[in-house]
Amino acid sequence: MREYYPLLVTGGILGLFSVIFIVAFLLIKDKKEAFGFDRKMKDKELIRRLLHYAKPYRSQFVIIIFLMIVSILYDVLAPLMVGNIEELIRLDFELKYLFIRVGVYASILIVSVVCMYLQSIMLQKTGQKILSAIRKDLFEHIESLSHEQLNQIPVGTLVTRVTNDSEAISRMFTNVVVNLAKNFFVIIGVLVAMFLLNYELTLMVLCFAPFIVLFTAIFRKFSRRAHRSVKSATTDINIFLSENLSGMKITQIFNRTDKKYEQFSEKNSKLGKSMLGEILVFSIFRPVVYMLYITSVLCLFYLGGKGYLDGATFMGQTITGGVIVSFYLYINKFFTPIQNLAEQFNMLQSALASAEKIFTVMDIEPTVVDSENAIEVDGIRGDIEFKDVWFSYIENEWVLKGVSFKVNAGETVAFVGATGSGKSTILSLICRNYDIQRGQILIDGRDIKDYKISSLRKCFGQMLQDVFLFAGTVRSNIVLHDDMTDEEVMEACRYVNADKFIEKLPNGLDEEVRERSNNFSAGQRQLLSFARMIIHKPNVMILDEATANIDAETEVLIQNSLEKMMNKGTMLIVAHRLSTIQKADKIIVLSHGEILEEGTHFSLLNKKGKYYELYMLQFEKQQLGA
Repeated sequence: MREYYPLLVTGGILGLFSVIFIVAFLLIKDKKEAFGFDRKMKDKELIRRLLHYAKPYRSQFVIIIFLMIVSILYDVLAPLMVGNIEELIRLDFELKYLFIRVGVYASILIVSVVCMYLQSIMLQKTGQKILSAIRKDLFEHIESLSHEQLNQIPVGTLVTRVTNDSEAISRMFTNVVVNLAKNFFVIIGVLVAMFLLNYELTLMVLCFAPFIVLFTAIFRKFSRRAHRSVKSATTDINIFLSENLSGMKITQIFNRTDKKYEQFSEKNSKLGKSMLGEILVFSIFRPVVYMLYITSVLCLFYLGGKGYLDGATFMGQTITGGVIVSFYLYINKFFTPIQNLAEQFNMLQSALASAEKIFTVMDIEPTVVDSENAIEVDGIRGDIEFKDVWFSYIENEWVLKGVSFKVNAGETVAFVGATGSGKSTILSLICRNYDIQRGQILIDGRDIKDYKISSLRKCFGQMLQDVFLFAGTVRSNIVLHDDMTDEEVMEACRYVNADKFIEKLPNGLDEEVRERSNNFSAGQRQLLSFARMIIHKPNVMILDEATANIDAETEVLIQNSLEKMMNKGTMLIVAHRLSTIQKADKIIVLSHGEILEEGTHFSLLNKKGKYYELYMLQFEKQQLGA
């Protein structure tokens, strides 16, 4: 009985470890944190959706699996051959037989290495194609979201989803999945070879399998929890950077750099702690598996050595020196994939955590979508009518209250009123950036929802108060990547009086536009925006505070261009400067989401109502300024 004490002590130690891990598993619960719009998904669902992107490349994966199976022949056969060589040397040794076995061993190794190389090349190419497809679908879905939904999601969050999170998924396809499959086949192959070699020692090794399964299951929970924490902390810091790097000038102007540094340090520390937690989980699991490996080797030497010395047999099999050598190598081959599973499972959990966040974004249903029978149009006349329209951004906080008006094709209509009266909202609704809650909006006599959103927006040209220029060139910002000649571009620029400053640029239309267009003045940006609108020949032109942030000289240029455009199509204008809309066919005065007055410039002045008050107030300010 005393000879089995070492085995009993080993079993007791493993049992103690098991109890500790099980207690930790039961005591530590997942924190129910609110990660914005994130939700929890099951691994099974995530894997099913990820495999959808792999389906088009089934044939490539079949070839990869074939190469992988061939490559693992070395792992399965090498220990047998080494044990055989050991027996050969110990018994009747002949050099030619040693050369033959070494040659076969080297041949198997070469074939394995070549297959591994081809497998890696195919994996990388296929993985990058899958990654590209995921990014395209994600970006396309983000484009389909309404303005309201995009306002609710921080830009840094979306950037993280498209870049960091998709890259984690790429590693899963190029590394984790195939290596997991490879390790599975290696384990199965090694077990088969071990059973064929010696049942007794194989059963001894399998005694450790329940502990491996138990520790892996426990590790899975802690690993997923740690990865979610890292992903969330990474998103938080990206959101912070996206916002504060863009607003760095404000931070410096108000001398808040120390405060912002403290906020960044807090988020950075949170990310650091999350990463340390992730490392801690990993640093516990791998040593535990390594402990099982060392324990199994010690048991092999104990049982194998005892059996070899005593000449023991089990089910007709004798334990020899060659068997012990082969089993020592097989145990290494058996536990190495399991040890690698720690790292691969680490990467798998990272990929699944990223996939969960990506699919969470992709599961957001766009609130503004085409109706089932929406029609495609090449152009519109420009008749616009609002019928008792009610709209709110926040439920029951009405921005528009029963607004009704009509714009005839070719008319120029201006909307005036105090900030928050609903002017810009009306323009957004006409472009169907939002859907109304009550009433009806008609375009050319048809409900706006009867048109496909994409074809409807092609008919509108917008010039906003805050002009956004993309990094690129002057030309690319005007044509927006459409194919147009330089003459067409310059003709549009001349029409809006933008040609004068463009011709003075060192590179003309090829002048670089830096990030946030900080190498152009506000007036120049407005003129480029106007040219961008004109060149696409819209049926309806929309100008939202187009002259609010520009100098008097640029305002004169834009005003001159506006007068040219008034006879080319329907024009809708929102303006605080009433001097710019005096020639409008109709002026609609808004207050708190309701229409107070409607008429021409002179008819509204004669009424001496709200418009008259606004006009006289601006007139007095101009007189004082003069």
